[in-house]
Amino acid sequence: MRAFLHFTQPGKRVVFWLAVASLLSVGAYILASALYYRYGFPLDDAWIHLTFARNLVEHGEWAFQPGRPSAGSTSPLWTAWLSIGFPLGLAPYIWTYFLGALLLFGTALLGEMIVRQLVPTYQPVIPWAGLFFIIEWHLVWAAASGMETMLHALLIMSVLGMLMSHTRRFMTLGLLVGFSVWVRPDGITLLGPVAVYALLYQGGGVRRWRALYAFLFGTMVLFVPYLLFNLTLSGTPMPNTFYAKQAEYSAWQALPFVSRFVRLALQFFSGPSLALLPGALLWLTLAMRRRDWGTVVGLVWLAGYLFIYISRLPVYQHGRYVIPGMPIFFLWGLLGLFTCMRQERTNKYHWSLLTGWRLFILGISGAFWLFGARAYAQDVALIESEMVETAKWVSENIPGGELIAAHDIGALGFFDTHPILDLAGLVSPEVIPILRDEDQLLMYLESNDVNYLIAFPDFYPLLSKLSSPVFITNGSIAPLLGGENMVVFRLP
Repeated sequence: MRAFLHFTQPGKRVVFWLAVASLLSVGAYILASALYYRYGFPLDDAWIHLTFARNLVEHGEWAFQPGRPSAGSTSPLWTAWLSIGFPLGLAPYIWTYFLGALLLFGTALLGEMIVRQLVPTYQPVIPWAGLFFIIEWHLVWAAASGMETMLHALLIMSVLGMLMSHTRRFMTLGLLVGFSVWVRPDGITLLGPVAVYALLYQGGGVRRWRALYAFLFGTMVLFVPYLLFNLTLSGTPMPNTFYAKQAEYSAWQALPFVSRFVRLALQFFSGPSLALLPGALLWLTLAMRRRDWGTVVGLVWLAGYLFIYISRLPVYQHGRYVIPGMPIFFLWGLLGLFTCMRQERTNKYHWSLLTGWRLFILGISGAFWLFGARAYAQDVALIESEMVETAKWVSENIPGGELIAAHDIGALGFFDTHPILDLAGLVSPEVIPILRDEDQLLMYLESNDVNYLIAFPDFYPLLSKLSSPVFITNGSIAPLLGGENMVVFRLP
């Protein structure tokens, strides 16, 4: 809350309409999924968080399966927030959707406040800047995904926004950075820009070191407990996903860098991002000319953040891993746009150009909002028709107590009670060294008396060939999207 109070406060009417718009935007995506197939979540990972959250409430354990404590949740804070919905009787859907809409509103409100502070001439009755965030389709998709994405995005924009406004609240910045690590491990990357900002902005003498000390102290207050939390659960300082994802996507890391960069750019600019690019370039140019170090270090951070993900993780599912970095880019674009509008009445050509630019941003935002609603509905339908349907079939048809190996464990963990061996390594970290070696996996499954495998056949061609299918979803959505149906195999 202190981060929000740092910026110019809009009127109550602005806050009210942004809240209403957020609920409507997220609600429309949920309705689209219900009309297309049924409501749910577009990622199986959402069910992982919800399973941890339910077990925390019902069993008092941080575990995916009762009795087996695990560091398989990438976002402990998000999981803890989701757990509130279970005693309230609002989980898994209503509370999760509400949190997503609330975080989308928070991001929009923060964006509106930052623009009002940094561009004093921007004082419209209609909060255009905030509304942009509410209809940007990546952000709406993320808000309705059941994932921690928007919470991470809000924290990133809070930290970098405070730097842009020349804050001196270094303890607050440290707490925000430490807080962000509990949301996603990559939050620790914010350590760099804030530390550099403290040294650059404060000038010489003791003040810069006091600022740096306050920031680092605030960060460590929350970061050290996070490390201890993971060490207690798994014996490693980071969650299992930190190691499993890197091992799983080694094939992506072997692709030419140019190919990975192009794929990222296509995802990042698939929407109004491209329309805001001129504004972002203008704002960043102005920042460099006036030595606005808060903006400059933010630019360096975003470049590094994108580089890390290009290097380690694939660009898929609408670039979901880099969505948290998008709002700060949108903010730069909006700041550039509204800075240009200061002079719109001095020249009719300038006015015409700006009007065309604004209409283009509005039009492309609306068009992609509709595209995003359809994409969201299809993504939800895929998870519901494949993962959820499979989990429910397993619950009803496979004898109790059978150990099941699966790669996508989210819905399986939530809707079924069989013991699970996680082939993605999230809650079975011992699998990580052999994730992509099917021969080793087969030996491992045999040594653990695993009789059933749940997977998409193409993901494990050898295991699929050696096994007998006992259930195929036959869902129509996966083939429509160019994929295949999930299969339950009986292992040899």
